[in-house]
Amino acid sequence: MFAAAIPHIVEQHAEEAAFLWFLRNRAVNAPHYKLSELTRLDNRVEAHLDGLRIAGPEGWNLCEQALEIGEAGEVFTAGLLALESKNPQKLAKVASIAEDSVEAAKGLVSAFGWTEPSKLARTVKLLLDSSSSFHRFIGLSACAVHRVNPGNILDNWVQDHDAPSLLRARALRTVGELKRRDLIYDLRNCFHAQDAAIRFWAAWSAVLLGNRSDALEVLKVFMATGSRQFPGALPMLLRAMPIEGSAPLLKGLAQYPERQRDLIAGTGMVGDPLYVPWLIKQMETPELARLAGESFSFITGADIAYENLEGERPEGFESGPTETPEDEDVELDGDEDLPWPDPAKIQAWWVARQHRFQAGSRYLLGAPISESQCRKVLQEGFQHQRTAAALELALMRPDEPLFEVRAPGWRQQRLFLHTA
Repeated sequence: MFAAAIPHIVEQHAEEAAFLWFLRNRAVNAPHYKLSELTRLDNRVEAHLDGLRIAGPEGWNLCEQALEIGEAGEVFTAGLLALESKNPQKLAKVASIAEDSVEAAKGLVSAFGWTEPSKLARTVKLLLDSSSSFHRFIGLSACAVHRVNPGNILDNWVQDHDAPSLLRARALRTVGELKRRDLIYDLRNCFHAQDAAIRFWAAWSAVLLGNRSDALEVLKVFMATGSRQFPGALPMLLRAMPIEGSAPLLKGLAQYPERQRDLIAGTGMVGDPLYVPWLIKQMETPELARLAGESFSFITGADIAYENLEGERPEGFESGPTETPEDEDVELDGDEDLPWPDPAKIQAWWVARQHRFQAGSRYLLGAPISESQCRKVLQEGFQHQRTAAALELALMRPDEPLFEVRAPGWRQQRLFLHTA
C-alpha cells in the first residue's frame, strides 16, 4: 500500500533528487569534497528518492514525464525507480532516453551503481545477454562500477574485433578495474588497434595489471598529443613509471606554453619535492595559481584553506564563462573550487618544513607513497586526492581492484569498516 501522494510534494521530490544528483555528479570529481561531505550529499539524494518510493505510481509517473527533458539527473531518478520496480518495460523506457547521449547514459549507469548489487543480478544478466549493444554496454558498466566480474562474456568482448567500439572500449577498461590478469595478453593485442579508444583503454588497463614497458609507450603517445579525449593518460603514466623516467616527460611538456597546466598538474602527480620551489613561483600567475597550489598540496599535504595559506583573488581576474554575449568561451572554470594560494605565506611554510622532504622521492600529501598512506588518503582526503590514492594503490597491488571513489558514500564507508 502506498500513502496518498500530494502532487506538488512528489514533484518537488523528483526535481530535488535529479538536481542533487547533478550536484553529486560534480562533487565526485571536485577538489573540495571529502568522503564525509559526499556521504551527506548522498543522504540528501536518498531522502528525496524515499519520497518518490513512498508516492508509488505517482512518483514513477512524474519521473517518467521528466524523462522528456533528457538530462542525466532525470535519467538517474527514473532509472533507479525502474530498477527497484523490476519492471522491464520501465527500464526499457529509461534506456531508450539514455541511449540518446553520453551524459544521459551516465545517469543510468549511476542508478545501477546506487543500487545494491544483490538486487541487480537478474537485470544485469538480461542486459548482458541482450541483442542491443547499448544494453550490453549498460550491463557491463553496472558490473564494472560494482567491481563484479562478469566472467567469460568479458573475455569475448575484449577479443571480439567486430564488437561496437563503445562496448569493446568499456570491456578493456573493465579488465583493468577488475584486475583480470588472465586477459593481459589480450590487452597487448589491442595496442595497435585503429580505434584510439581501444588503444588507450587497452594500455591503461595493461599498466594497472603490471605492464611497465610497451603499455607505457602507448600512453606516452596520448600524452604527447595532448588529447583532451583521454585525460587519464598523464596520471597513469606519471604515477606508474619510475621517478627518474618522469623528468624527461615533464621537460618535454615545458617546451610548449599551451601545455603549462599539464606540466603543473604533472609535478603533483610525480610527487617529487624537488618541484616545490618552481610550483610556488607559478602561484604568482593568476591563471595557474590555484592549480599550482593543488599540486603543492599533493606533494606536501598542506591544506591551503585550513592552514591560512590563502590569498585574495587577483583584482580584475576573470575565468570561465562571462556575461558578455560576444564571448564564445562557455567552459566552466576548472579551478573554481580550489583556494587561491598566497605565494609569500606558502614560501614561509615551505622554508620551515622542507627539511622533512627528500628530493628524488615520491610523496602523496606529505608522506612517502605507501599502501598505508594511500588507504589513509582514501578515508580522509579530498576527491582529487582520493582518486590519486586509489590509482597509486591499484598500481602497487596488481591483484586488488581499483577502488571506486565515486560509489555512494555510505557504501565506501562500509567498505572501510569491513577492512579496518
